[in-house]
Amino acid sequence: MGIAGYMGVFITISPLLLLILAGYWKLFEKAGRRGWEALIPVYHLYIMLKLNQRPWWWLLLLAVPGINLILFFVILIDFHKSFGKVRVRQITMAVLLPFVFIPKWGFDKHTQYVGPVAGDDFRERYGKTVKSPVRELAEAAFFALLVACAIRGFFLEAYTIPSSSMESSLMVGDFLFVSKINYGARLPMTPVAFPFAHNVMPYTGTKSYWGGIGLPYYRLPGFSHVKNGDAVVFNYPMDADSPYYRPVDKQDNYIKRCEGSPGDTIKMEYGQVYINGKSVTTPANAQMEYGVHTDGTGRAPGPDMRYRLHLKDVQQFTRADYTLNTTAASAEKLALSPYIKSVKPDVRLRGFYDPEVFPHNPRLRWNEDNWGPFVIPKAGWTVKLDSVTLPLYSRAISVYENNGLAVKGKDIFINGKKTDSYTFKMNYYWMMGDNRHNSEDSRFWGFVPEDHIVGKAVFVWMSWDAEAPSFNKIRWNRVFSRIN
Repeated sequence: MGIAGYMGVFITISPLLLLILAGYWKLFEKAGRRGWEALIPVYHLYIMLKLNQRPWWWLLLLAVPGINLILFFVILIDFHKSFGKVRVRQITMAVLLPFVFIPKWGFDKHTQYVGPVAGDDFRERYGKTVKSPVRELAEAAFFALLVACAIRGFFLEAYTIPSSSMESSLMVGDFLFVSKINYGARLPMTPVAFPFAHNVMPYTGTKSYWGGIGLPYYRLPGFSHVKNGDAVVFNYPMDADSPYYRPVDKQDNYIKRCEGSPGDTIKMEYGQVYINGKSVTTPANAQMEYGVHTDGTGRAPGPDMRYRLHLKDVQQFTRADYTLNTTAASAEKLALSPYIKSVKPDVRLRGFYDPEVFPHNPRLRWNEDNWGPFVIPKAGWTVKLDSVTLPLYSRAISVYENNGLAVKGKDIFINGKKTDSYTFKMNYYWMMGDNRHNSEDSRFWGFVPEDHIVGKAVFVWMSWDAEAPSFNKIRWNRVFSRIN
């Protein structure tokens, strides 16, 4: 989603935000404060604490992760209670539908400020509904959990980059946000699960979900669809197999770049991707393996050069030659060194068969740098099934679209019926890492079904370099940077 798309989102939600702010403006005025104080971030929380006779230093706790979200809801709930909204139903509605109930109470002449929640008069008036501090914290924690789950499930989720498969576009140690609204949030398919634990419980390693109840795939409307070039988070399709047998939404999360969309004809020749016969521009910060030939003195890049040029996986195999992983820009800089004779991409030759490469068929003789062409399945597309196409599409037909598939001699049977064609029910995508020679992606396990799509990676909010010197751990040039 481009700038226009984000502006569309802002324009869509702006009326709701204005309603909430207008409601708090009126509530502040009813409590004897100036309405504009409700518009100033943090300061408005200080005023709420003051109105309810809570200690000001609670604001300091808002800087503590985990505690801050719970305390934020404690302050809001206290403020709502100071207007007589003490019932669980009223508090729940204010948390879940603030754009309805905050302005309603603000402009309702019958809703008046009744006094500070911590005051004696309030306790006397609402003695039966006043709860113990422990119960109030428990309620606030529940509402914080409810809202956090809603945000994580339907709007935005935080992720960390654990591996180098997307370097140098996304770096190990990048902390990023993934938007669920770009492609539309996928509703839970495994509803019985522990909150904030994806597929295993921390420390114990046991399953965090119960697979006894499974819901059909459904996605809410989004602002766009997956496009070629998007950095996409999706569920790893091979987790459906032994030993995990995980349901779709509990499979591990992967992040790759979409290189091919439904209906595209895709191929790769000597490391270059082609879509519908046209070459695709390689991401600017993509990495690949290079062969380096030196003057034979045995010199190799030192630690400083390796860190500065981001040279990875350096492997010397003769006195004059070694290989390494880096970007095209770094390879050009490395070639300027006086003892370097040449730096060339180390791509595999056509016809060299790699059994690890999809669809693992020796007749095709494909490898990670040379494969295709073939069509990426599209919903409604009918493919003729034969000895050439079946290896490409058998997993999509049997595993992802839940059909019984059998081959008896030269005959193909789907759900017990002999056939020579199949019409796909879902759209599929081809995902690849920007680190071309250090990424486990569609080249090794094939297509990604549309029901596996989680969201679009939109921006990096923090980046931590564990290999950097002590005072340069934070990559400041990546903080709050947009993901292209």
